[in-house]
Amino acid sequence: MPQTAKNFFSIEEQDDIKQAILDAELNTSGEIRVHIENKCPGDVLERAAYLFNKLGMHKTEQLNGVLFYLAIHNRSFAIVGDTGINSVVPDDFWETTKGIMINHFREGRFAEGLINGINEAGIQLKKHFPFHSEDVNELSDEISFGSN
Repeated sequence: MPQTAKNFFSIEEQDDIKQAILDAELNTSGEIRVHIENKCPGDVLERAAYLFNKLGMHKTEQLNGVLFYLAIHNRSFAIVGDTGINSVVPDDFWETTKGIMINHFREGRFAEGLINGINEAGIQLKKHFPFHSEDVNELSDEISFGSN
């Protein structure tokens, strides 16, 4: 079977990724999503920014959403953070996080790389946007898949 976005990760890996999202969001008001497509039409960062808005991630109360976008056939990915988190993380945070992920990706450990990226984002979200009793999960924790 040809590899597609929906079968790129095994069911177990998808469950592990979702659990990483749940764990990262457990102690923060921040929101993390993962979106996977077969191909990226155009620039990967522009596509990720477009999907960030399409998925409603710009509507979080504290502007602290983070999107991990992967285009498997292009072998490209991007991380997009909203203005709330971008204003408090170090300038090189997303590039450093991508570097951690790339080290795993190069060795074919894609789920592990993505989970490590999610964990890094969760640490920063917890630090700058701690959980409060009135916080609600504003966005789905499910992996979303594109039609491309």
